[in-house]
Amino acid sequence: MAERVIAEEAKVTEPKVTTDNYEVVHSKSHAFYPEYERKTDLRHQTHYCPGCGHGVVHKLIAEAIDDLGVQNETILVSPVGCSVFAYYYFDVGNVQVAHGRAPAAATGLKRACPDKMVIAYQGDGDLAAIGTAEIIHAANRGEKISVFFVNNAIYGMTGGQMAPTTLVGQRSTTSPWGRRPVNEGFPIHMSELLSSLEAPVYIERVALSDNKNIMKARRAVRKALELQRAGAGFTFVEILSPCPTIWGKDPVDARKWIAEKMIPNFPLNVFRDRKVEIPNTNVPPHKTVAEVIGGNEKESGDAAPAPRHHHHFRELGIKIAGFGGQGVLLLGQLLAEVGMREGLEVSWLPSYGPEMRSGSAHCHVCLSKDRIGSPLVSRPQVLVAMNEISLRKFAAEVAPGGIIIYGREKVPEDLAIPQAQVVCLPANEIADKLGSAKVANVVIMGALLEETECLSAATAMKVLEAKVKNPTLLELDRKAIEAGRLYIDHTVALGAVTQADGFAQ
Repeated sequence: MAERVIAEEAKVTEPKVTTDNYEVVHSKSHAFYPEYERKTDLRHQTHYCPGCGHGVVHKLIAEAIDDLGVQNETILVSPVGCSVFAYYYFDVGNVQVAHGRAPAAATGLKRACPDKMVIAYQGDGDLAAIGTAEIIHAANRGEKISVFFVNNAIYGMTGGQMAPTTLVGQRSTTSPWGRRPVNEGFPIHMSELLSSLEAPVYIERVALSDNKNIMKARRAVRKALELQRAGAGFTFVEILSPCPTIWGKDPVDARKWIAEKMIPNFPLNVFRDRKVEIPNTNVPPHKTVAEVIGGNEKESGDAAPAPRHHHHFRELGIKIAGFGGQGVLLLGQLLAEVGMREGLEVSWLPSYGPEMRSGSAHCHVCLSKDRIGSPLVSRPQVLVAMNEISLRKFAAEVAPGGIIIYGREKVPEDLAIPQAQVVCLPANEIADKLGSAKVANVVIMGALLEETECLSAATAMKVLEAKVKNPTLLELDRKAIEAGRLYIDHTVALGAVTQADGFAQ
C-alpha cells in the first residue's frame, strides 16, 4: 500500500502534491486567516516582497501560537511599516497603532487584560527610532508583553532611508555616502541596550540567514511566548531579517548579506534569560481616597466620611470652556475630586493653547457609577461656557435635554439653543462684589451643583478646605459657592428656568 504522509490538520489546505509513493498536504497555521481579504484578486498571498523576512517571522509566530494553543487569547499589536497589514493575516485579536507606539498600546492592553497574550510586532525604524522611549520604558517597567523586533537595518516601506540600525558604511537614500559615525552616529544595538535594564526576563537576538538559524529563531519566538504565558515578565526577540528589494539584492544574496555583514555587527546571543522578581508595591495605602487626594493624612488612617449624596445619573459628561486664566481647568479638577470623594468613577481631560492668559481652554469631566471607557465628552449633558466664544463654539454639542450654564447675564440675541436649557448668571460681577474676580469659577461651581444636584456642595467645600491654604481666599471660596447656589435658587423662584427633563436619564 502506498505510504501516506499527511501534515497536521488545519483550517485551510493548499492543493495536494501527489507522487507514486506518498501524498503531502500543505497547510497554514490556524493562527492565519483562511484568506487574506486586503485585495480581492490576491486572497492567498501576502503583500510582502519575494525573500522578505516578515513572512518567515509571521510563520514562526503563528506556529508558536498554534503550538501553545493560545490563538483565542492572543492580541497582536501591529505597527506602521512594511508589516502594517499584519491584521489582515493573523486570525487573533488585532490592534493597529501609530508609528512607534506598539509598546505603549501593548502595555495598556496587557494591564487591562492580564490573562491575554499580548504581542508587539515592530521594525527597526518603528521601534528603534520614533518608538525608542516607548520600548525602553516598557522594558524598564517589566511589562509582561512579548516584543518581536524585525531588524533589517533600513526603512523598507518608505523608500530605504537610513535607520537607527543601518550599518557603518551602508548606503541609503539619506546616507548616500554610507553611514558615517562622525555625522550620523553608530548603529543602535537594541538588545544590548535593553539588557542593561533590570526588569526584562528574556532577550535574544536571532537571524534568518539560513535554515539552522531560522530554527533557532523559531525556538526563541516560542520561548518568549511561553514565558509570557507563565507570567514571567518582559520578553524581547530581535530578528535580523532580509530586505532584498531595498537592499538591491536577490533573496539568496540577501540571506548571505545577513551572515556576512549583519551578524558580525549584531552578534547573535542570549543577552538575558533569568527570573526577575519585581517587588510588588502596588498595595492600596491605609488611607481613604479622601485623605490621599485632599492631603488630610491622619496617623490612624481614619477620615471623616464624605457626606452622603444621591447621584441621580449613571454617567454625567460635563464640558467646561472659557479663556485661559478664568480657572476653567481648575474648575474641572475640583469637580473631579468632589466626585472621587463621593465614590464615583471620574476622569478629567484638559485641552488648552500655549498662552498663559487669554488663550482658549476647555476640559472634559466625566462622573460615573460605572467604569469610564473614554475621558472624551463629545455630547455633554452639561456645558459650562464662561464666555461668549465658548458658548457659540460648544452649544451645539450639548445633548438634547441638557443644561448650559453661561457666565453672562443673557444669551446673545442671534444665538438659538433649542435643545438645551440655558442658565445665565453674571459670575464675574458676583465675584467682584464678593471681593475678588478670581472666584468667578467657584461661583459657577456653586451654581452648577445647585442646578444639577449632581454632587454635594458640602463635599465641594471639603475639597476646597483641603486645597486652599490661604484663610482669606478660602472664605471667599465659601461665599462664592453659596452665592452661586443662591443665584440659582432665586432665579428658579422667579420661574425663569426649570431643570431639563432629560437630565436625570
